[in-house]
Amino acid sequence: MAREPRVPRFLAALPAPVRWLALPLALSCTVVVLLGSWGAPAKIEVPTPTGRAATYCQALAAALPQELLGHARKDPSPASPYVAAWASSPRVVLRCGVERPEQLNGEHAKDISPTIDGVTWWSEKLDDGGYRLTTTLRGANVELTVPGGSFANPLDPVAALNGLVKANVP
Repeated sequence: MAREPRVPRFLAALPAPVRWLALPLALSCTVVVLLGSWGAPAKIEVPTPTGRAATYCQALAAALPQELLGHARKDPSPASPYVAAWASSPRVVLRCGVERPEQLNGEHAKDISPTIDGVTWWSEKLDDGGYRLTTTLRGANVELTVPGGSFANPLDPVAALNGLVKANVP
């Protein structure tokens, strides 16, 4: 003898067509909420260097690796020789030819910045716990954004790319 499935009391009070649609509707709403929460990746502003800075940035772009510390390169669209990104979830972004950070003209001008093998990086702590590091005293400003949680040490990507920056952006 087949046993009839039990219907929870709150569903039993509803008309049959509503009960039949309750589960598919709940699943559909869950999928919509999940897809909506992922959202589109943040838009990356593409710098527009000119003159020698543009030449240095193009040389750097040609030298950048397809993999950074085990993370594949996934540049944003549309492609630009001034922006590179690696899928480290969240992704690490390098922008070449950016403007000098405003903070360097104010009270932070005398802050101590790490120098790695002759390249000085000014660091700025981000709201997500990551860092934005920008080279100083170079032919073009190179900015590396390392979001919180992408690497155990936010200077790891800087150290990995430092030699390429030094060789291509005097």
